[in-house]
Amino acid sequence: MPPLRGAGTGPQADDPEYAGQYRLERRLGSGGMGVVHLARSASGLRLAVKVVHAEYAVDPEFRARFRQEVAAARRVSGAFTASVVDADPDAGRPWMATLYVPGPTLSDRVKRNGPLAPAEVRRLAAGLAEALRDIHRAGLVHRDLKPSNVLLAEDGPKVIDFGISRPYDSELRTETGKLIGTPPFMAPEQFQRPREVGPAADVFALASLLVHAATGRGPFESESPYIVAYQVVHDEPDLTGVPADLVPLIRACLAKEPAERPTPDAIMAMLPVVSEGADALAAAVRPGEPPSRAGALPARPSSGDDGPGDSLRDSPRRRPRGRWIALAATIVVALAAGGAWALNEIDGLGRQPSHARPAPAGASWKPWETSVPEDPAGKGEVRAGFCTHADGALYCSARGVHAARIDAATGKVAWRRAGEAARPGGGTPRAPVVSGGLVHSLSPDKRELVALDPATGDPRWKRDVSAYGGRVYHAGDAVLLVALDGTVTAVDGGTNRELWRHGLPGGIKPVFAFYGSGPAYALAPSADGRRTTVVAVDAVRGTTSWQWTTDGALTAVGTGPGGVLYLTESDARTRVAAVVRYAPGIGRERRIPLSTPLEATSVVPFGESVYVLSSDGGLTALHTGRGVTDWRLDTSVANASALVAAEDRLYFSAADGRLLAVDTTKGALLGTTSPRLARAGRGYLEMMPAPVTAEGKVFGAAPDGTVFAVDGRNPARWR
Repeated sequence: MPPLRGAGTGPQADDPEYAGQYRLERRLGSGGMGVVHLARSASGLRLAVKVVHAEYAVDPEFRARFRQEVAAARRVSGAFTASVVDADPDAGRPWMATLYVPGPTLSDRVKRNGPLAPAEVRRLAAGLAEALRDIHRAGLVHRDLKPSNVLLAEDGPKVIDFGISRPYDSELRTETGKLIGTPPFMAPEQFQRPREVGPAADVFALASLLVHAATGRGPFESESPYIVAYQVVHDEPDLTGVPADLVPLIRACLAKEPAERPTPDAIMAMLPVVSEGADALAAAVRPGEPPSRAGALPARPSSGDDGPGDSLRDSPRRRPRGRWIALAATIVVALAAGGAWALNEIDGLGRQPSHARPAPAGASWKPWETSVPEDPAGKGEVRAGFCTHADGALYCSARGVHAARIDAATGKVAWRRAGEAARPGGGTPRAPVVSGGLVHSLSPDKRELVALDPATGDPRWKRDVSAYGGRVYHAGDAVLLVALDGTVTAVDGGTNRELWRHGLPGGIKPVFAFYGSGPAYALAPSADGRRTTVVAVDAVRGTTSWQWTTDGALTAVGTGPGGVLYLTESDARTRVAAVVRYAPGIGRERRIPLSTPLEATSVVPFGESVYVLSSDGGLTALHTGRGVTDWRLDTSVANASALVAAEDRLYFSAADGRLLAVDTTKGALLGTTSPRLARAGRGYLEMMPAPVTAEGKVFGAAPDGTVFAVDGRNPARWR
């Protein structure tokens, strides 16, 4: 991994070390407007962070465009779009973080290996049609769907780069005389009537993209963008080399008139995908082949000046309205021998793992369901609740709710403390934390920390933490604030009184982890990323208990019996390659390599075992004492919440609101609740809240703001 800070006048000399709370580990790509870096969240989640160049950060017009990109990306949530995790378009260097998606762009894949096989093209078509459906349901038009804006991940294609997208009911779609998009993938109306561009333009671009995937070229080809523009408006597409069974659908999508093109839903209905394509795109991202452009964000923003500046005359050709409907039966018959392709579930991201041990729930207790916001549907917004448990209560936050207290036994809401809904780019709410006897709530934009009375919800104190860029860590009754230079300021959670302030040994710039008792663990990689230093800090006194430096890029994931610290080691592709167990009392380290590196979204230890949940839904149990893999389970839940371990069970949530339980000894699914998406409405889900376990109960959260409790003793009877 390259140094965190560039030197001299090279391309990395301008690179920052942090974006908000996220330490930038290495570059993934660079473009004219910004740089994409790999980073990790406090729980080890891999992120792709786009940071704009310094010269554009001072340009108000570009800032407005970047703010719009963040807002647009946040409005979309689906299995085939990259989820926004955090962002701050108002920072000195505006940035946006999304889930890291390893894999090449479609453009790079075709350049490197040639056109995709027919089965791959069909699966790509289905995935991108669903992505467009999600984008359009969110009220947006992407307007620049092209091969370089599609990532080929192992679980399907991902649409990225919403830099020039607009709400399709907006009156500010483009400036007069300026065309927005990339000519070979623009629809006729983008040249002729730019202010009338709607969702059908994305369908036209989808068809052009599929032709490129199938043949290595577009349906309209020329070295001159002006000639391409003419061809798009006036000429018939060249579909030579396109699989015959896809030609009718692609012709329908390339209709000159927007009203004659099928909708994304219609495309999916018209497009069964043969079974041989189920793993075709996954095979396109070959293990051992470094992706040409990995990450969930584009390395360069699209330009609004790629095409000719003058509108062209309307084409005299008109197609019969509704022609595409008649093609559906033909296409279905042509593909009738193929099986339907099952889409992955739309799932979110996890939080810090935990491992509580619950007591029995009690025979008279009844499951309950309530809402963190007063309006569960949130006026069409996704308003998932993030919760923690303390002293017989749940303390939860959501968009527009600083914190709410819910009785863990009855589900009754004792109080709600309203807060401002997260501003565009303001980030995801964090679960409240009980520290110093008060309920701490960090604002979604991570600029203010508020301490509330647990009985009434009234504020006891507030602290401006905007200078720390989200690097706010709770460690028991202390709050640790980390400055850009690595200086740590500790604050008493009960009184807001400063406890101590100083740097850590070696001048490291730490990311803290805390696991309920014992020290706070400060982790920092070396400048070249080949070694990691861990410092155990007494959060109240500021003293160092021990210090340890070892090989590899490590992330702390939890503790075990006897104060053992568990960490994961990442390989060059940031996959989890090994689990490291360190016993500080005797200074003994044991490294257990995984047989196959995993694209992990959550890792949690319990006892001597470590459980790894992969982005594709695979769950692996590794016994660190014996150094063997105990079992593997395919949960079919991609990008789920963080794992929670309690007794002999693992719990996690899916983004449709389901709560799942797995037996840790056998690796078997014990039960699942029903989905809870009915009231979620339109919106996006940036991060899926992890379940909470306490008092023999398991508390789950759904995207609409619903929080529910089930008995942890018998998951098979969950509803």
